[in-house]
Amino acid sequence: MVRLCLASSSPRRRELLARLGLPFTVVSAEVDEAVADDLPPGQLVETLAIRKARAARVEEGLVIGADTVVICRGRIFGKPRDAAEAVAMLSSLQGTSHQVYTGVAVRRVEDGFLAVGHEVTTVRFRPVTRREIELYVATGEPMDKAGAYAAQGLGAIFIDRIEGCFFNVVGLPLAKLAALMKACGVDILSLRKDLIGRGRISPND
Repeated sequence: MVRLCLASSSPRRRELLARLGLPFTVVSAEVDEAVADDLPPGQLVETLAIRKARAARVEEGLVIGADTVVICRGRIFGKPRDAAEAVAMLSSLQGTSHQVYTGVAVRRVEDGFLAVGHEVTTVRFRPVTRREIELYVATGEPMDKAGAYAAQGLGAIFIDRIEGCFFNVVGLPLAKLAALMKACGVDILSLRKDLIGRGRISPND
């Protein structure tokens, strides 16, 4: 079986990749996140995902790098540096729509081939009071998340609707990942041979 490596310290990305039922290792990819200010959001997250995928030192298999940002009214929101910035971010997001961009890069170690892409999801927040924002920030949940909220956690109570891939908002669009892995010659379903035959229809029927 192909060896998978997730070049990310994000517990959310680890949890999402684990949903696919494939064994993988995790390495923390510390990279320079300085990029040109005028890069379009999609290109920005792809650039950082590529840096992370290339930074991982492994000998074989596929390395997965990813990066997520939130865009609201043309402003880029990454992870808040402190509670005050988290409050400011959420105050900007409340009562309006924003876009979540996640770039994904899959590197085939043996020959250096890269498959790269990004996903965009629109998230609409309901109107939220300052008191609600401060109480949420006090939980600590927003502090390591782009845009200062967790769609899969308590932050879900602020979300009115989502248009697009939910997993993208969490940090790893699984359908996009599957397509990029396939471009590298790895089909996720083919790797899950342990599941073949459990359903009513087998691949040979």
